[in-house]
Amino acid sequence: MKSDNAYKTIGEVAKILGLTDDKKGTLSTHTIRFWEKEFKQIKPRILNGNRRYFDNDTIDLLKKIKFLLKDQGMTINGVKKILNSKESLPLDELANNSIKTDKLKQKLLKISDLIKNIKNIKNIK
Repeated sequence: MKSDNAYKTIGEVAKILGLTDDKKGTLSTHTIRFWEKEFKQIKPRILNGNRRYFDNDTIDLLKKIKFLLKDQGMTINGVKKILNSKESLPLDELANNSIKTDKLKQKLLKISDLIKNIKNIKNIK
């Protein structure tokens, strides 16, 4: 088992970020490669045969980018301005918690579905 400090492959990072192709149900690594082209701050180590490896700092940066783009609905240019500004952002904490928030949303949706099902069963009787 890898230590938490070990470099992670692009597939492992896609899994950590919860990036999936909804149509295929597969991990979406092309999003990370796209972000790598757009944001100069993303610098994976590229080793044997162009395989990308990401350290924890880069993964945290990707979490922040995902949070700003997907959860906050910002544009790529808006995110670039934030990343290029020298000010430290309270978003660091928010971005790191956004993955936990996604899991909470999923649980709440499941609970909501269960409640609807229970109401439907009561209406049938």
